[in-house]
Amino acid sequence: MAKYMTFNDQEVSVGDTVRVYVKISQEDGKIQTQAFEGIVIAIDGRESNKSFTVRKLAVDNIGVERIFPVGSPYIVKFELKKKGDVRRAKLNYLRARVGKQASKVRELFDKVAE
Repeated sequence: MAKYMTFNDQEVSVGDTVRVYVKISQEDGKIQTQAFEGIVIAIDGRESNKSFTVRKLAVDNIGVERIFPVGSPYIVKFELKKKGDVRRAKLNYLRARVGKQASKVRELFDKVAE
């Protein structure tokens, strides 16, 4: 089980909050860019077959997950918003949580102020 990966010279780990910009083709042939922001809950695969799963809470606290292959040509841009500090390689327990509890992944330097 992978806990870290490198994507566009950025080290990404499970628990990080990311924003992925994806190309979406519409019915009339136009291509638009859509952002998907959420927490990385899993990293799977090896080398060129690697993928990562991002989970976000949509309207009315409905969880939405997307699996992105690392080498996908549809990924336009990738932003690392916030680093997370977790002890597990898979964050499947976030699926059962709603609201603020789902976004409570400990931040990296949370205890430095104490």
